[in-house]
Amino acid sequence: MGTHRDAHIVWDWNGTLFHDVDAVIGATNAAFAELGLQSLTLERYRELYCVPVPKFYERLMGRLPTEAEWELMDATFHRYYTEHRVRCALAEGVAELLTGWSSAGRSQSILSMYGHEDLVPLVRGFGIESHFLRVDGRTGPSGGGKSEHMVRHLGALTGVDPARTVVIGDAADDALAARHAGARAVLYTGGSHSRASLEAVGVPVVDTLAEAVEEAERLAA
Repeated sequence: MGTHRDAHIVWDWNGTLFHDVDAVIGATNAAFAELGLQSLTLERYRELYCVPVPKFYERLMGRLPTEAEWELMDATFHRYYTEHRVRCALAEGVAELLTGWSSAGRSQSILSMYGHEDLVPLVRGFGIESHFLRVDGRTGPSGGGKSEHMVRHLGALTGVDPARTVVIGDAADDALAARHAGARAVLYTGGSHSRASLEAVGVPVVDTLAEAVEEAERLAA
């Protein structure tokens, strides 16, 4: 796609471009069941979810999980999620939004904390890979934050100015990572967090990805 010095979007994947919240809730409850914890509703999950993920579990258990508990819950989560993600689809209007942004001569990329080896074929399978300068998933242990990954991601993009970059994601951590890397952020309510928890971060919060793209255009102008 060449060198870009116009506005750039870094998209989150899970809960943003990829509408997988039902699979995530099911996987979370499967992991909780391993330790005899009560199942969560979507509303309760959105109220409590945070990263690093062990901190989220601490909010529910009253203590941090032991190393053995974390390994068990993490393995259960990923096994369940992998089985059920096949029922999930792109969020409403994603293909049109990606096409419109690219057609305007602007660039975009994906940075996700979903495993890189799983992420790339999933994006490719939806036929949208060509819209992105780069698709980066997690290459280290799961459960951590995105800030240092964001710095590396933006550093690997030729001609992309962090000051004209907007991160679009569904989690408070997306905004924190953007700030850490010198970028802006817009947060979307269709994923893992409640509107109240997103608004507490102090960045624009929207209910649709179309609104997110409009806000990104304004922020990066």
